[in-house]
Amino acid sequence: MTLLFFGFVLLILGFNAGKISYNFDRFRGTLLFAGLTLIVLGLALSTVVQIDAGQVGVQTLFGKVQPQVLPSGLNLINPLTEVTRFDTRTQNYTMSAQHGEGQQSGDDAIRVLSADGLEVVIDLTVLYHAVPDRTPQILATIGEDYQDKIVRPITRTRIRDNAVYYDAVALYSTRRDEFQTRIYNTIEKDFRKNGLQLNQLLIRNIQLPASVKRSIESKISAEQDAQKMQFVLQKERQEADRKRIEAQGIADYQKILNAELSDKLLQYEMIKANKEIATSPNSKVIIMGGGRSTPQVLLSDK
Repeated sequence: MTLLFFGFVLLILGFNAGKISYNFDRFRGTLLFAGLTLIVLGLALSTVVQIDAGQVGVQTLFGKVQPQVLPSGLNLINPLTEVTRFDTRTQNYTMSAQHGEGQQSGDDAIRVLSADGLEVVIDLTVLYHAVPDRTPQILATIGEDYQDKIVRPITRTRIRDNAVYYDAVALYSTRRDEFQTRIYNTIEKDFRKNGLQLNQLLIRNIQLPASVKRSIESKISAEQDAQKMQFVLQKERQEADRKRIEAQGIADYQKILNAELSDKLLQYEMIKANKEIATSPNSKVIIMGGGRSTPQVLLSDK
């Protein structure tokens, strides 16, 4: 449009050069040629528009949105149309309690009431993208600021609507995945109605009230102590069983030994022992006693 403006200015100057001054009239032909050149060049350039990768273009002619979507690359258009570019790549919107972590400054976490009436703070990231074929609808019904008009309010509202079905502790632990699946399904349905596609919903953190958190930590500590005590008791039972088996084995051994020992067997074993002592070069053997009584053996070094 700038080239067209300057082209028309040069044409006007060229047509009125003689009226301006005699010397200026000598440049009339140059001014007319330059003006026509700029107009032609401006018209040519205004019919071509470049759409970058990951974007699509939506045309507006005299305030009316055109249904045809311009893909990435060079496109020929009506020079009177206005082109609005939409990013169709994956975008994220984060709502966090940490300052500077999300799109909004300050604490932007979602505060919800659980089924047991406790306030739970949720940090969340929404991954989504604009559906290329639905961008004319987005521009006509929502506008370019669909993130603030659709993504943020719908996400926060649906999370609050669904959190009331869960207790605070369940949200934090056992039913967290179920809660995430449930809010994904409801938000995805609302996004689809407005020309957006929800890619993923990430619950980054769930913060419970301090009193509830202390109760959970105390319960976990008590459960760990109970498990430790069960381990100690099991170990003691195993040790008692081991000692019982050992004592039973000793008793059985003594019973067998008492049943099989006799005087003759004892005398025979004693004779064998005395013989080994007598043949030893390091000792002198003196055997005292006799008959059926057990002989006494006295040992002395040489």
